[in-house]
Formats: sequence, structure tokens, C-alpha cells
Amino acid sequence: MAARKDIDGSASVPEFYGKELRWKREEVGLTLEGTVEGSFYAATYLSEIERGNRRMPEDLARHVDRVLGTDGFFERRCEDVRKARKGVHADYYYGVLEQEERAREIEEWEPTLVPGPLQLEPYIRAVVRAAHPHEPEERVVAKVLARRDRAGLFEDPKSPETWVVLGEAVLRQPLLDDNVMAEQLAHIVEVARHRRFVPQILPWNAGAHPFTMGTTRLMTFGDAPPLMYTEGMYHGQTVDDPGLVRRYMKAYDRLRAAALPPEVSLKMIEKAAEDYRNGTRPR
Repeated sequence: MAARKDIDGSASVPEFYGKELRWKREEVGLTLEGTVEGSFYAATYLSEIERGNRRMPEDLARHVDRVLGTDGFFERRCEDVRKARKGVHADYYYGVLEQEERAREIEEWEPTLVPGPLQLEPYIRAVVRAAHPHEPEERVVAKVLARRDRAGLFEDPKSPETWVVLGEAVLRQPLLDDNVMAEQLAHIVEVARHRRFVPQILPWNAGAHPFTMGTTRLMTFGDAPPLMYTEGMYHGQTVDDPGLVRRYMKAYDRLRAAALPPEVSLKMIEKAAEDYRNGTRPR
């Protein structure tokens, strides 16, 4: 049996929270499995929280407080842990970052933009400046680095299997000059051909289809219920109601059916990159 890893509660607020959780669980004589029994979560999920690697969902915190008899302590401290994780990413996005790193499969709809982990620096700058025109340069640099740190979501072979449907506008409405746009689209093709990331293009004339508004990301896990995340320019919302998430997943299946096949889509992205490279905007 592997030695149990100690938790340094002084390292961060999440690790302090996790150490308190482990201490209280062991004080009442419960195993990880016994603590999560009756919840939707697996023992491995709770173990990640105890080690400070994962944020405690409020519904699980309420369950833990009830099982351990901690009078709402862990639910009340969820907000402290969330605040401690603030940084260059939007506050509402941190929970999604934690979930996507541990997801087994990710399905995404992006109507107008290249997905964040696939964006190269010039594209990131254009997107950040469009949303935050007065952002100081040091903040822009920090956001560029933070977003490029997420590149592994698509580029690492060990990352979740990912399926992305892109609106044709991603190819036809350039955010950058032709040569840089060509490089950005060529990067998408290169990543897609080297790992499990699968892109599809939804043609502009596809007609009525699900998800006509906003981006959408569906995440499934081996140790927790699935989640749906949707985002606007300055806000994001996570949906965890099982029935509602299932409806979104069925809608996403219909969206994929309306999109072009993966290989046809890749060739379309390649052709768009070539057109930009040759100075002839894609038609």
C-alpha cells in the first residue's frame, strides 16, 4: 500500500480546508467511501478536495457537514476557498478550470471564436483587448500566459477526449491580419491531427439548430455527475441539474449531426488557412 501523502495546510487556503476536512473525517472514524455514501460523488473526488487539488461543490459540502456533524462549517468556508483561487482568469471561471482538468470527456460549442486552449498569443490579445480595451499591458500579458498554460487541454495526449463544434464564422470573420490568421487556423489543424481533439464545422447556412446563442461546454467525469457550462462576455454559469444537463447533451448530439464530418471540417479549416496565407480571404 502506498504511503499516505501528508497535507501542508500552510501552503494555501484550499490545502488548509482539505486538511481540516481530512482531520474531521478521521476524527469521527469515517473512510472516504463512508463519507461520500449517499451523495453523487466518488471517494476519489473527496480525496482530491482533501489534498487541495479540487474545489468543494456546495451540495457536497452540505452533505459532508451533515455526515460529519460539522454544523455547516465546510459549506460556509466554500466561498473562502473560491476567493483564494482568484487570479487572471475571470472569477466565475475558476470552478470550470478545476473541472475541465479532471474531466473524462469534453464537448464544446464555439459559434464565433477559436476555443481558449487553442488560441495563440496574437489571437488571445485580440480577444482580451476587444472585451477589456483599457486593460493594463501587464494584465494582458498575464492573461496570455494563463490561457497558453491551458493549451494542454487539447495538446496533451493524457487530457480529456474533446469534441468541438465551431461555427463557420470562426473561419470567415478574421480577428487578425491574414498571415497571423493563417497561422492560428493551421495550429488548430496540427493539434487535431496529433491527438484526440475532434473539430467539426457547422456551416453558416445550416439553418435552425440547437445552441443558437452563446458558448456551451459539456463535461463528463468518471467520479461525479456531468456538468454544463455556458458563458457570455462578462459572466458564466454552471448547470449541474442532472435532468437539465441530459437535455443539453441530447441537443449537442443534434448539433453534431447538423455539422460537417470531422475530416471534411479539417480540410475546410486547412483551406481557410491556405486562403489567408495567399491573401485571399475565405469565401
